[in-house]
Amino acid sequence: MKKAVPLSRYFVFIALALGLCAADLQTKSLAFKRIGWPNPHIHWIWEGCFGFQTSVNEGGLFGLGQGFSLVLAGLSICAAAGIIIWLFPFRAAKDWLLTIALGMITAGILGNLYDRLGLHGLQYPTDYPGKLPGETVQAVRDFIVMAQIGDWHWPNYNIADCSLVGGALLLAWQAFFTKKSETKPLVASEDAGNS
Repeated sequence: MKKAVPLSRYFVFIALALGLCAADLQTKSLAFKRIGWPNPHIHWIWEGCFGFQTSVNEGGLFGLGQGFSLVLAGLSICAAAGIIIWLFPFRAAKDWLLTIALGMITAGILGNLYDRLGLHGLQYPTDYPGKLPGETVQAVRDFIVMAQIGDWHWPNYNIADCSLVGGALLLAWQAFFTKKSETKPLVASEDAGNS
């Protein structure tokens, strides 16, 4: 008989997913309230390296897939559901690092999904190109700016994006730098404690 996933994994996953998602939504709301939108001006904290500028992204990573917010929202829902099913019914959550990484990724998915569905209540202004005045913005709110070189700077991002990238880096770390034998004793010792 397969052993159940320890309750601590549920707690860690939920705390990360909801906690980081809440941090993302609060920081986006604060940035858009304080800076305003649209606002092309960059408010540098460290000139040319780190600052804030509000923008919206109707696409995915690096702006790919512009105009397909609802398709990306559907894919986000499928990804979040797949993660939860893999972690818990399929018991992948027995691995601590995997649980943490996928909790972070789920937080990023949920934070950006909230925006893509237009739940933030943001509306396009009258002079926004290609949009009707008052139309609901179904796009991800971004506000962090880094590394300006001439007129170019890294695409704006948010806490959800940081969470997605952090989770992906943890997955890469696990795949390339941990040996299978390093994770088995942890799983085996916890299984012994559950019996």
